Amino acid sequence: MALVACGAIAQPAAAVIAGHDWPVDVHPLPPLLHNRPQLIADEVRRLATALSGEYAGVAVGYADCGTYGALDAVCEELGLRRLPGLHCYDLYDGEETLAARLEAEPGTYLLTDFLVRSFERTVVRELGLDRWPELRDDYFAHYTRVVWLAQEPDPELRTLAQQAADRLGLPLTVVTTGTRRLETALEDLLR
Repeated sequence: MALVACGAIAQPAAAVIAGHDWPVDVHPLPPLLHNRPQLIADEVRRLATALSGEYAGVAVGYADCGTYGALDAVCEELGLRRLPGLHCYDLYDGEETLAARLEAEPGTYLLTDFLVRSFERTVVRELGLDRWPELRDDYFAHYTRVVWLAQEPDPELRTLAQQAADRLGLPLTVVTTGTRRLETALEDLLR
């Protein structure tokens, strides 16, 4: 089986798959697609179609991820299943827990381990903050905190998460989530 995966969760998904010795090959798409979510559905269609001739089955390792149902339409068209939820944050924190967290403090900027590691590239450079730091307040003026949904926290990631929060001028909250929910979602998807 092939898993067409969001580049932001491909590595933890591959680790879960390897840990269970499931016969699944992970095929990541670029994580920067999240900065242009209108492109995700077509890229999933392209890769899933290409892989369908090579594998007995193809699954989609994405939540909706800002496609506003376009990814679901592709999945329906191709007879594929995808991971549940609106975005990968649901796969780590749980949909209800995350919804409550965001309702309690709507100005929450979320990070995953992937975003902590790639913050300079995926956020700072992509938004031009390295060239125009004054844009930080335009982009982040309404945020009140950064919450790192830590899958595998360690001192290096903790330092990077703090640096990301400092770069945004916001306090950091660390919530250790692990990968249990992602593991359960993948198990349900790949059955």
